[in-house]
Amino acid sequence: MLWGVDDGAKTLDDSLAMVEMASAAGTTDIVVTPHASPQYKFDPGLVQERVEGIRAGAREKGLKLRLHTGCDFHLSFDNIQDALANPRKFTINNNRYLLVEFSDLIIFRNTADIFSRMIDAGMTPIITHPERNPLLCQRLPELSAWCEAGALIQVTAQSFSGRFGRRAAEFSRTLLDRGLLHFVASDGHDLVRRPPRMDEAFLWIQQHYDRDTAELVCVTNPRAVLTGELVIPAEPRLQKSSRKWYQLWR
Repeated sequence: MLWGVDDGAKTLDDSLAMVEMASAAGTTDIVVTPHASPQYKFDPGLVQERVEGIRAGAREKGLKLRLHTGCDFHLSFDNIQDALANPRKFTINNNRYLLVEFSDLIIFRNTADIFSRMIDAGMTPIITHPERNPLLCQRLPELSAWCEAGALIQVTAQSFSGRFGRRAAEFSRTLLDRGLLHFVASDGHDLVRRPPRMDEAFLWIQQHYDRDTAELVCVTNPRAVLTGELVIPAEPRLQKSSRKWYQLWR
């Protein structure tokens, strides 16, 4: 949503249009998540400057959506060392929760140790969109073990509807069924290809599971992250119908 910092919005007008779309779809709060990666340098000062610019523009338009700071933290050696030395630099609202994105090319063998060190430093890793990572889709036991040790999992809203293919949709459902899904997020990048909307995913989960599940992963747990409070543990979720899930969205 921050313009001109990575592969998201290009201009302030783009950013404001995304705020307007999210607000119209029922969203009340958004965490801006510019990349912290070898390709895109993470600059907390610039992030705050851009956030203030969007807030000012949103007020002029009468939009009440609240913005919060965070980043898309790529799990690389330099980033890990920086985060361990500065535990609040990359976290959401400078609290405990850290969005962590894995490479599509390699999963560190010592990931469990890395997460343990982060947790000891006061950070709680949130693994982002594992359903879209071909390596993580093959590592359900590791994901389960990392969650048991304190990590959390977030999937992308459009994954449920098949936007990222059958495999991503299938794995998202598996995570939810097994109690390994704690959050759903828009991962909004633009107005068309990856819009900042949560309403369709909320309705999808409500229809195929129940409203309590949709509220938990789309509202209750995300709200806890904003304030640094404890997240409600995920529980295995049973689908309403015995009909195979993939028949429901084809």
